[in-house]
Amino acid sequence: MTDTLFLNVRLLDPASGLDIAGELLVRDGGIADLGPGLGRPDGAATVDGAGAVLCPGLVDMRAGLGEPGGAYRETVAAAAVAAAAGGITTVAALPDSRPAIDEPALVRLLRARGEETGSLTVLPYGAATRGCRGEELAELGLLREAGAVAFTDGARALGPARLMRTALAYAAAFGARIVQHPEEPTLAEGGVATEGELSTRLGLPGIPAAAEAILVARDIRLAALTGGAVHFAHVSTAEALALIRRAKDEGLAVTCDTAPPYFDLNETAIGDWRSYARLSPPLRAESDRAAVAAALADGTIDAVASDHAPRDADDKRLPFAQAAPGGAGLATLLAVTLAQVQGGSLPLGRAIELLTAAPARLLGANAGRLAKGAPADLCLFDPDRIWQVSAGALPGKAQNTPFDGRALEGRVIGTWKAGRRVFGG
Repeated sequence: MTDTLFLNVRLLDPASGLDIAGELLVRDGGIADLGPGLGRPDGAATVDGAGAVLCPGLVDMRAGLGEPGGAYRETVAAAAVAAAAGGITTVAALPDSRPAIDEPALVRLLRARGEETGSLTVLPYGAATRGCRGEELAELGLLREAGAVAFTDGARALGPARLMRTALAYAAAFGARIVQHPEEPTLAEGGVATEGELSTRLGLPGIPAAAEAILVARDIRLAALTGGAVHFAHVSTAEALALIRRAKDEGLAVTCDTAPPYFDLNETAIGDWRSYARLSPPLRAESDRAAVAAALADGTIDAVASDHAPRDADDKRLPFAQAAPGGAGLATLLAVTLAQVQGGSLPLGRAIELLTAAPARLLGANAGRLAKGAPADLCLFDPDRIWQVSAGALPGKAQNTPFDGRALEGRVIGTWKAGRRVFGG
């Protein structure tokens, strides 16, 4: 493989605190050197960044990829196209597919499907319970041996307290986390929007915002009881964040992520029953959105994930209450996060940390850093380039974006996987 030298780039690596103008040399799929004034090796190809930001390839710690069982919505190959366009080189795939990823062979299958794309590393979650049905634990030890990075039932909460207690204890024995969908299931059952004035006016069944905090409070207590590690996915309310902040202050093994809709949109995005904005958890009040945005900056939130949930037209072209929840998020992950930087509430380095080094640490992945010897998984982006999100014109197959029509600043120019360009150019 020919050496590649990146010139005129802003090297940004939150893992090491690096933020300088310089060059980066790729050799044999890895980072051979980086810094100012490297000089050009004989025969090296060059990429002139024209002052753009070169950071690690993004690490998305929560995405549904369609396969197995949902290829009509999306395939891993199609998701890889969207991921590359979004600067993403590593994805943690949810297990609540059909069939659920509750067998070691299925963990290995997903990893292999990622390798086949040549552009995306897929890190599968293992199902916490058989079939993600919340009834009996899956074979956590065998799933971990096969390469599962953590355990979750995806968009379904582990509801019974005894089951969650056992899952936390077992996962701790393998050095793994339980990733929880934080929504008390009996309170959320049948609901499609956050309970309040808007849901009442639209005639939509409501879910009380407190359903999130109730399950977070319970599982923090169970983590303390078992010594296990719990990670709360797509946290969306101020009350839940306050509980997580307190648990961290107490030294408990509690972490969390959120997704762009919960710091960029509020419940008014539902508009007149706009089904692209039907998500799980549902969009919240403006006060909750502001609390999530603040928690990105103060360190309460550990990572930002796409929460990518591919849906097809038949899933979404239905009355709001009947439409499938979920939004496509791979191609918009970086740009929507950068909106917090442009708004002045989040430093650029912190934004990129939430998308690279932080999720890589949580997943135990060899990714998310610019360092000699590290894989040359790279994202080159222009933070000032403006573009508009358009459902129907996104890369990949899934088009069900809640950001349809939104103008954004921050565009990926190129993505490299193991030193090979997989987007742009």
